[in-house]
Amino acid sequence: MRIPLGRKQAEQAAQWASSAAGFGAAAALIGCYLTDWRVIVSYIPFYGSKFDKKE
Repeated sequence: MRIPLGRKQAEQAAQWASSAAGFGAAAALIGCYLTDWRVIVSYIPFYGSKFDKKE
């Protein structure tokens, strides 16, 4: 089954692209915060300082 995409759908997709990117970036940051992914979270200001302890 093929989904027809026309000019109207392309215009709507272009309007929603920035919102989708913003929600995606927010979801990625929340995911890193909740999982405590050390590789990424260590670069977040103030929060990443908890990994600076050298043992």
